[in-house]
Amino acid sequence: MPTPTPHEPRLTRDLRTLLSTQRIAALGTLGADGTPFVSMVPFALEPTSACVVIHVSGLAAHTRNLQDAPQVSLLVMQAEVAGEPVHALPRVTLLGRAEVLERHSTAWAAARAAYLARFPEVEPMTQLGDFMFVAVHVTDARQVAGFGAARSLDAETLASVLRPLA
Repeated sequence: MPTPTPHEPRLTRDLRTLLSTQRIAALGTLGADGTPFVSMVPFALEPTSACVVIHVSGLAAHTRNLQDAPQVSLLVMQAEVAGEPVHALPRVTLLGRAEVLERHSTAWAAARAAYLARFPEVEPMTQLGDFMFVAVHVTDARQVAGFGAARSLDAETLASVLRPLA
């Protein structure tokens, strides 16, 4: 997990921690008829391009959806803890544009490296022809860090969270 700088605001530090410790997200896409569709996707952070990376099968409904309508959302939230209130769970909804990366391009290689750093066990899946890496270029977000601690974030702020600290 990245080490925050001492002057980093608490909500930014909390967001960085959330994104680096949670490995799955709810992916929201739109079907061809406009019907919302939500699915679970493992994700990684690619720091060079400051994007969220997912690895998806061309057979999946969410993949067809994001290819037809690239505006997507991702919900990442802290896991529930037994006995703790669920309404205050730290979470972030990321909004962005999905881009299927061209196999063996520089962006694909960077996405693959970031994804395998987080999920080394899926390396054989990266060789399958129907799987692809998708970069979600995040444009804005809504972070809820607990009761009374919420904010909207723009693309520039999000990029600073997705890139490594200097």
